[in-house]
Amino acid sequence: MPPSQLKRLKASLREQGITGPQKSKKQKKSQAKNTDRAAQKASALASMRESFNPFEFKHLARPHKHDYVSTQARNAPKTILGKPGVSKSKGEEARRKSLLPEMNRKHKVGGILDRRIGENDPTMSMEDRMMARFEREQQRKRSGNVFDLEDGDDEIELTHGGQSLRFDDEIGEEDYDAASVAGSSDDEDGFLQKKKRRRDEVDGEIDGDAPEEEQPERKKSKAEVMKELVAKSKFYKYERQAQKEDDEDLREALDKDLNDVLTALRAHTNKKPEPIAPKPPQANEFGMNADRAALLAGITQEDKDREYDARVRQLVLDQRAKPTERTKTEEEQAKEEAVRLKELEEKRVKRMRGEPVSDDEEPQDKGVDEDEDDESIPDDAAEFGLKAPGQSRPQGVEDEDDFIMDDDLIATDSEAEMSGDESESEAGSAIDDTMALDDEDADFLKHVMPERKEQPKQPKAVNGVLTLGIEPSSKLAFTYKCPRSHEELLTVFKDVAANETSTVIQRIRALYHAGLDSDNKNKLADFACALLDHVSYLSNQTPATPLAVIESIIRHVHSMSRSYPVQIATKFREHLKQLQISNDPTPGDLALLTAIGSIYPTSDHFHQVVTPAITLMARWMGLTSPTSTKDVATGAFIGALCLQYQRLSKRYIPEFIRYTSLCLQSENTTPTLTSAHSKNIIAAAETWTTSPSLLEIFTPLLAPLNHKNQTTTLQNLSARLALARSKRRPLLLHSHRALPIKTAVPKFEQGFDPNRHYDPDKERADGKRLQKEYKRERKGAMRELRKDANFIAREQLREKKEKDRVYEEKYRRIVREIQSEEGREKNVYEREKRRRGRG
Repeated sequence: MPPSQLKRLKASLREQGITGPQKSKKQKKSQAKNTDRAAQKASALASMRESFNPFEFKHLARPHKHDYVSTQARNAPKTILGKPGVSKSKGEEARRKSLLPEMNRKHKVGGILDRRIGENDPTMSMEDRMMARFEREQQRKRSGNVFDLEDGDDEIELTHGGQSLRFDDEIGEEDYDAASVAGSSDDEDGFLQKKKRRRDEVDGEIDGDAPEEEQPERKKSKAEVMKELVAKSKFYKYERQAQKEDDEDLREALDKDLNDVLTALRAHTNKKPEPIAPKPPQANEFGMNADRAALLAGITQEDKDREYDARVRQLVLDQRAKPTERTKTEEEQAKEEAVRLKELEEKRVKRMRGEPVSDDEEPQDKGVDEDEDDESIPDDAAEFGLKAPGQSRPQGVEDEDDFIMDDDLIATDSEAEMSGDESESEAGSAIDDTMALDDEDADFLKHVMPERKEQPKQPKAVNGVLTLGIEPSSKLAFTYKCPRSHEELLTVFKDVAANETSTVIQRIRALYHAGLDSDNKNKLADFACALLDHVSYLSNQTPATPLAVIESIIRHVHSMSRSYPVQIATKFREHLKQLQISNDPTPGDLALLTAIGSIYPTSDHFHQVVTPAITLMARWMGLTSPTSTKDVATGAFIGALCLQYQRLSKRYIPEFIRYTSLCLQSENTTPTLTSAHSKNIIAAAETWTTSPSLLEIFTPLLAPLNHKNQTTTLQNLSARLALARSKRRPLLLHSHRALPIKTAVPKFEQGFDPNRHYDPDKERADGKRLQKEYKRERKGAMRELRKDANFIAREQLREKKEKDRVYEEKYRRIVREIQSEEGREKNVYEREKRRRGRG
């Protein structure tokens, strides 16, 4: 069992020689000679205190790894890193001096701030404070106003920037005079000169016995100096006024000779002076035309002003001449066409990738002049795949907007009798006044309406519809009501032959062009939607309508989709919605899918009409199995349509491979359908020939093709797969020579410190050091904030306890007073009761 603290204390005192047996006189005498005895005793007591309180000092939690290198180092005392108790007491004292007053002043306003000398200085005694205050009071009484330069005999030297203020060398010691006042505008200099003059006057009175010839002349008073200044100011003002009058006279003289100067400039100098009488018109000084001068001489000034205003308005309204553009060479036209096509391709690639394309990026077709022939305008139908092989537009027709009309298309007098005069005037003004329309509408009407040759009559209008003359050799009418639904369209096309449908649509579009009436836009939009329904209707008819008729209607829809894109796209989506519900494509649905691929760009990453269409086609091929010849034929057509959609973007459609493989293995497949599917396979191989997965895509089709004896397709596909297989290479590492391990001469540091980081990058080392310092400071700040919060909590608790103690004491005192008063009153009551009982 270790000894107790008392025994350890006695043993330590005995070891240090502080206590022990009584010493002899000789030992005491030798110890008295030692002057460091007190210091040794104090250090011994301090070391004993340290050893007896292990929590008073902070040491390392565990020693260093290589701390013991010798016996002396092993027996050496532990290094003291800090004294928590002392640090805590110092911090508590500092917070009590700084933080506690702030807590007491918190939420308190007002108060008196004592600014008396030495009041807040603890080093000054009461006598020193009183003496300092007395000296300040006497100094104020003695000095007076510091800024008063006239009172008092003591000279106060004024300084500016550390330098004394004095007169210039020119003035020197001269006395105050008018020149000094006139030359200086500074009040400070005036006061200094005034004070010096008074001092000189006092000196002169003291030295009155000096001879008069040695005394200076009499100085001017302030009033005299000011009068002289006023006189000089008035003199300068009069001089300026005279100079101004001379300038005015010279200016008037120049104005009188202005006419002669202008006449000389215009080379009309008159040698003889002109009389004062009014000058004749031909002899005007401004060189005016003689006829013009004679005309103005006979009218009043108001008429002149009105004519002048009319001439100015006429000049404003005159159109400036426009320079004509030169005819461009074939090389320039080819270059501009190449630039336009390049811009179109860049825009298409952006849409295919799904990147946003703004309207500002539309290619400007500056290379095509408006006055050029129609042959130079490119055909945009081929860009969207509308122009099928073996089919072309009629001779002389470049677009659906270019109509071939005869010269007698305009109504004659006999057919125009049904129309009224009012409608006639409205229709005639609508057609003739093409300048009021947009450029696109005016250009359309210019090409649609034929040139009038000896046509004195204007076309008539019946119920808002142009009345066109009936050709004797044609059975078609020239005026039709614009159908706004499919039922009305069937009524219009009831007696029209299939091959004349396109002509009727052309005439309806010409009669109800948007430039002729504001309501025609809505009518044509509904008419375009009705045409879509009619395409589906004609495709579903038995016997089937010729494809040329359906194609002509689709071409008209394509042309009208530029003006009404929203309505036509919405109608397409309605038909696609019906196809999604039924999942059984009809010939009408297939015709509409073909029209979608012809009207809209199919390479876009996302399109409101094309994306649902390709999704529905892939859905049908993925969820349907070929159970009949109709399914096989439909699958061949839809597969070809999907490949046509992907001819530019080349996106992979896995449902196509699946359905084609099932069709080749089906029993309902005929040789004709097998040939169609084989053509689709070759087209798909050409479309996806750049795909790295070509082998995995088309290898499953080899066996069905071999089963159906499609030798040509099988050989073509096998060759493509062999070529793709030859292009494949296994993954290999780079073949390079073996690199030796990097070696370096070791760097030795003199005085190496394992706790120090030797980083060759100075910026990185500084950054780490700054980061470490920041973390240390942040932790220290958080630690101090926690200590402040604990101190505030302790002080608030102490204040609360003090308030509770005072409250409790007051409460008990009041209770005691009340109880004593009640006891006294009770005793009085008892005595009175006993007294009355005895009575």
